Amino acid sequence: MDKSENQAEFVYEGIPASPGIAIAPVHVIARGFSAPEVYQIEESEVSSEQERFKEAIDLTKRQLVELQNRLEDLAGENESAIFEAHVMMIEDPSVYKRVLAGISSRCQNAEYVFYAVMQNFLEAMRRIPDPFLRERTADIEDVAQRVLRNFSPDNVTRHMGPDDRHILVAYDLAPSDTASMDRRHVMGFATEQGSVNSHTAILARSFGIPAVVGLEGCVIDVVALSSAILDGYSGKLILHPTEETLARYRTLGDAKAKVRSSLDAKRGAATETVDGRVLTVSANIEIVEELPLVKRSGAKGIGLYRTEFLLLEGEEMPDEQRQTEIYSKVAREMAPHQVIIRTLDAGGDKLPVEPLTEPEPNPFLGWRGIRVSLARPAMFREQIRAVLRASACGKVAVMFPMISGLSEIWRGKEMVRRCMDELEKEGVPFDRDLPVGIMIEVPAAALCADLLAPEVDFFSIGTNDLIQYTVAADRVNPHVADLYRPTHPAVIRLIKRTIDAANDNGIWTGICGEMAGDIRLTPLLIGLGVEELSVGPQMVPRVGQAIRSLSYAECAAMSDEALRHTRSQGVLDLSLSLARKHYAELLD
Repeated sequence: MDKSENQAEFVYEGIPASPGIAIAPVHVIARGFSAPEVYQIEESEVSSEQERFKEAIDLTKRQLVELQNRLEDLAGENESAIFEAHVMMIEDPSVYKRVLAGISSRCQNAEYVFYAVMQNFLEAMRRIPDPFLRERTADIEDVAQRVLRNFSPDNVTRHMGPDDRHILVAYDLAPSDTASMDRRHVMGFATEQGSVNSHTAILARSFGIPAVVGLEGCVIDVVALSSAILDGYSGKLILHPTEETLARYRTLGDAKAKVRSSLDAKRGAATETVDGRVLTVSANIEIVEELPLVKRSGAKGIGLYRTEFLLLEGEEMPDEQRQTEIYSKVAREMAPHQVIIRTLDAGGDKLPVEPLTEPEPNPFLGWRGIRVSLARPAMFREQIRAVLRASACGKVAVMFPMISGLSEIWRGKEMVRRCMDELEKEGVPFDRDLPVGIMIEVPAAALCADLLAPEVDFFSIGTNDLIQYTVAADRVNPHVADLYRPTHPAVIRLIKRTIDAANDNGIWTGICGEMAGDIRLTPLLIGLGVEELSVGPQMVPRVGQAIRSLSYAECAAMSDEALRHTRSQGVLDLSLSLARKHYAELLD
């Protein structure tokens, strides 16, 4: 039975994080404990579902009393009192009544209604200022999970989520959650937390999954299986949409599909401005499973292979042989185009082999990127050897992240030389001319780019970090999100300084941060002189068409004016004006 037909349309306003439209039922997951399977029931089944709930509660009470008695015999009355408190929790009449009423009003299975009621209660507790009361959420989660198991005591198999297509609604998603989600079924996702610049949002754009973040309160209020529309263009989650709303979004979806179809026809076409300036459009990847998407996109190589997911996804880091196999596969698949493999770019707290005993007070300014690799030479050596071995299978380059000065480059290159010598003695084939590049993402590196350029083969500007370090604003912190401005005059001056230093030393400069895929800024980046844009695979056709629509001379004149501008908004307006003039149909 579908009750959504009787519900009024309701719109949540959030922040658009990844463009696109999804029309599907919602599936809700929350913090603390695992969500059970959810399904609709008939009105005739309400009373039997309510009885299932009562039986699960009664079984849980008996188990807790038994545990209390057993612990009292072993450890005494004080220690066993915790289970008495647990019994009191599940006897709370307000919870009991809400679940019974919810089964009737929602016409959904008992365990899911119980889960939803408990999550509502837990979220309210998490927002209580008193730290003691907030800490009690762990006890409630423990009891609630026990109750859920007792709905099916003979079968504790948990369904991770619906098998059908759905919109995922969550409090937050880690990048690993996004990378591993089943994209055949997840049409889009909406979260309470997160920002447009978070790694989760970046992955969503890379995968072409519509996403909206900053939807406060949605986890508590949204009823699973409700019909919904996720609008990744304007940042809306629309529940129980009317037929008029559905028709409007289907029309919008058709219009966007026509643009995509037009872009598909030009996949693989040369990315050259109307006046003959050629740029390379390559792809960013995180996992090998993205390779088919990259090849379909028409990307001319991989400008950024983030190796963190491969290196840190398990309890142990993969050894040299396993890394070699993966890097070689990527090199072979992308031949004859280049694959730029970035060495580990993560904080030391993420290393499974040696976790930090205490959290760093400010990890963004701490032990991460090349600093970790240089401090752990055995780990660094394995990765460099694997990259070199893969270079025999295709066109491969290596790139060091978080470079702040010459000494880090010298030490990194010394490791490359040592590994080359080792492999040569072992008779293992590799490319002796392997290009070595660096990320320009620390202002110090941009400011002394003229000193760094003679030491490397290319620069790749990581704009995400360069922006946050330049304006001292954490890109995922909502309190300072308005200060995180890609077109801040200081940022574009640092980009220009970097490109000029590269040109003076005969090396090329690419951009692999989010700015590269923002087609509002393509005119500005072309005008500043960038030669490569590495973007999420889904953005490759759009960025390529933007380049083909522009004149380098016009972009250069505009960027000269932008460099004299004093305000971020003014710089954005200049670039956006040129974008609208030449490819308005591509802009969201």
